[in-house]
Amino acid sequence: MVWESFFFLNSISTDIDQFMEVVVDSEEPLSPLHCSFKPDVIVPIGGGKDSIVSLETLRKLPGVTPLILNPRGASVHSIFMAGFAHSGMIGINRTIDPLLLQLNDQGFLNGHTPFSALLAFVTILSAALSGKRNIALSNESSANETTIPGSPVNHQYSKTFEFEQDFRDYVHKWISTEINYFSLLRPLNELQIARIFYRFPKYFSVFKSCNVGSKTDSWCGKCPKCLFTYIILAPFLNPDQLTEIFHRDLLNDIDLAPTLDQLTGFAPEKPFECVGTISEVNAALQETIKKFGDKPLPVLLRYYASSPTSESSSFHELLESWNPQNFLLPQFEELLKGALHG
Repeated sequence: MVWESFFFLNSISTDIDQFMEVVVDSEEPLSPLHCSFKPDVIVPIGGGKDSIVSLETLRKLPGVTPLILNPRGASVHSIFMAGFAHSGMIGINRTIDPLLLQLNDQGFLNGHTPFSALLAFVTILSAALSGKRNIALSNESSANETTIPGSPVNHQYSKTFEFEQDFRDYVHKWISTEINYFSLLRPLNELQIARIFYRFPKYFSVFKSCNVGSKTDSWCGKCPKCLFTYIILAPFLNPDQLTEIFHRDLLNDIDLAPTLDQLTGFAPEKPFECVGTISEVNAALQETIKKFGDKPLPVLLRYYASSPTSESSSFHELLESWNPQNFLLPQFEELLKGALHG
């Protein structure tokens, strides 16, 4: 069992027997729905590089439909850039219950919303209503690494293969055996996704992955998500391209050194954010340093180079990997391998 970060950050000790039990007050037995589904594909779009890679990989298939939960600048611009009209997407809005805000004001604990789990249920409802069989998420194998090394605590639990497997079992048992919920990018790591993404420069000006800047559709340039995205793209993009995307050179900001320590494994824990593995970050940094050759290194790369060498997988080894723990049907596997080696 992999636990969400809420329990860890609030020092809560619990087990599965203490969780809420849902009891249905009905004598009618529950059984899966039997609907007529088309082989269409719903692709949830968040506006980051991962979902853009999924959309680009699948967009030429007939019946592909982008889905956006709480449409915002980056997500909407991404589907327009991919050639989809506003009328061709599924748009869903969610709001926070005012009671929750009142409880927060009273001192009740406020945790990180397991957004991917919420999205999972929303997409299942959308599939049932629209008659579209396939739901292609964009969660990569990197999400399986825990946030606290050596523990079961993972900020990204609802993006893990474990969650995907359990949720598929739940859907097939209680909702419909015909709905195919899976992550298209599950066989890949973040470096592979970055390599595919850099082939689509038309998205550089519109994609965003920063939670801090989500309301203003911007990169804050100070958070772990910004620094991680910058680092993972650095082996593939030149410094001018990166500066144009983030509007600053993050590798020249020494104030980000503590965040870099978390991303590279020099700190006791990774950031409680959706970031890649320690090995991937180290491989990306080491490859980026090679690109500079004899040129002076940015201050953050000098800081990293002067730190004890951290173990990492080979950069090229990571680019050639393929995680067999996935639920891709043959046609989706063929498309993804084509994108990976294209």
